[in-house]
Amino acid sequence: MNVQLWTYVFVALSFGLYIGIAVWSRAASTNDFYVAGGGVHPLANGMATAADWMSAASFISMAGLISFLGRDGAFYLMGWTGGYVLLALLLAPYLRKFGKFTVPDFIGDRYYSRSARMVAIFCAISVSFVYVCGQMQGAGIVFSRFLEVDITTGVIIGMTIVFFYAVMGGMKGITYTQVAQYCVLIFAYMVPAIFISLMMTGNPIPQLGFGAELTEEYGGGYLLDRLDSLSEELGFATYTAGQRATQDVFFITAALMFGTAGLPHVIIRFFTVPSVRDARKSAAYALVFIAILYTTAPAVAAFAKTNLLNTVNNASYEELPSWFSTWETTQLIQFDDQNGDGRVQYSGDPAINELTVNRDIMVLANPEIAGLPNWVVALVAAGALAAALSTAAGLLLVISTAVSHDLLKRSMMPGISEKQELLFARLAIFVAILIAGYFGINPPGFVAEVVAFAFGLAAASFFPAIVLGIFYRRMNREGAIAGMLSGFLFTAAYIIFFKFVSPESSTPENWWFGISPEGIGTVGTLINAAVALTVCRFSPAPPRDIQNMVEEIRLPGNVPTVPLSHQSH
Repeated sequence: MNVQLWTYVFVALSFGLYIGIAVWSRAASTNDFYVAGGGVHPLANGMATAADWMSAASFISMAGLISFLGRDGAFYLMGWTGGYVLLALLLAPYLRKFGKFTVPDFIGDRYYSRSARMVAIFCAISVSFVYVCGQMQGAGIVFSRFLEVDITTGVIIGMTIVFFYAVMGGMKGITYTQVAQYCVLIFAYMVPAIFISLMMTGNPIPQLGFGAELTEEYGGGYLLDRLDSLSEELGFATYTAGQRATQDVFFITAALMFGTAGLPHVIIRFFTVPSVRDARKSAAYALVFIAILYTTAPAVAAFAKTNLLNTVNNASYEELPSWFSTWETTQLIQFDDQNGDGRVQYSGDPAINELTVNRDIMVLANPEIAGLPNWVVALVAAGALAAALSTAAGLLLVISTAVSHDLLKRSMMPGISEKQELLFARLAIFVAILIAGYFGINPPGFVAEVVAFAFGLAAASFFPAIVLGIFYRRMNREGAIAGMLSGFLFTAAYIIFFKFVSPESSTPENWWFGISPEGIGTVGTLINAAVALTVCRFSPAPPRDIQNMVEEIRLPGNVPTVPLSHQSH
């Protein structure tokens, strides 16, 4: 069978499984819809968390970025992995002990303020929208190539599928769907990586193949040495040498770490297990499951870049393999024969370069470039869709709970019934997916770049409020509100200016202290913390019952009693 038929088979089977699980685990109550009834096993929750966490950015775009940026691309790897460790050790157990449905729930009750809850709702919805746009974009890229439709149609197909099982199952359906999606995506990521590692280095373990010697067929020598010499010959920067300024690498890595620890759709996963102990267990399981893909990504990046340089440079256009023309129809790879010799000149010198390659295709095209069997190529497509849609579902749930539970039930319409609350939650998902689909069709950047903006916004809004809320009992509502607003607005303004208002000026010379839009979330985090602590010192301390609650959260024992007497502010 050809690639397209295999793709239909794998996508039909996997999506049939996802929809079947959604129907089987249909949410019957708000508790099921928001936190899956709070009874998910830690192992299952660890898998679901890993799938929720490893989005299209991890599956599709991270290795692509590393393959083009070389060492500089590693900040995505370090930031996302380090951030998850930060979340698992520093925040997740305490938030689970608090025992609420959402991050705005924690903010509203911890800071005894309806205004704080409203600010948190705004930030949660904004962050989730930016993030889900990247997932819809990733789904569109996969569908456009493997189902041979345009990207707009691909995004619409992805929207329809994820809307169905998110609306049907809520968190309960999403959780068990994500367990299946993790199995699909990790199998789809590892199979071609193992194949290619064997072909290029003779070693079946990609992580070891990354540092091994190439076979004679690939020119011999160590993989990274070969990649460095190929890159230099073609006028690209040396693969293992970094080009970004040190401070920008630091700020991007920190923004991704802090953003990870403040992401609402990941935090909410720890509310679905029965106890604090189970939250710790599921965090440990998830870290193992995540590490499988994240330690493989640098090897996949190096394999893909080496194969691309060996395959296309100076090749006759008529003799290029079929995968090139197939991807060319998606306009994600483009050849402009400037000198008319019919050969592809791929160079780091823009004056003579004739090939434009979208970074997001590297993982998807890698099996085809390496000449792997058609079923492996199609399997990668199914895995990429699982990665994109699993995260999209979690993000849509955050948006729906922020609207139905935090905004309506807890703030504006406290008298609505549980049935009405579920209806509003599903309507919110419908509206959210339409907006996300639009930005998936008209994206502001590569998938990983779009996702990095979401992490920056999460870092600048939630991270200080959550950390100070857990570990500093003197932190009050005035400080938290001022900090969240200042950090979020500063970060959003910086990103919007350089990415939308004046994209032509987005260069290191014009960035503030050389910090890129992807890294500005770290500055936003520091501004948030500084403003919050300053305002806190010049405003009244929290009520005594709130301070006692904060102490109880950090101590072993029963779930603390959350005072609600101050919620009218």
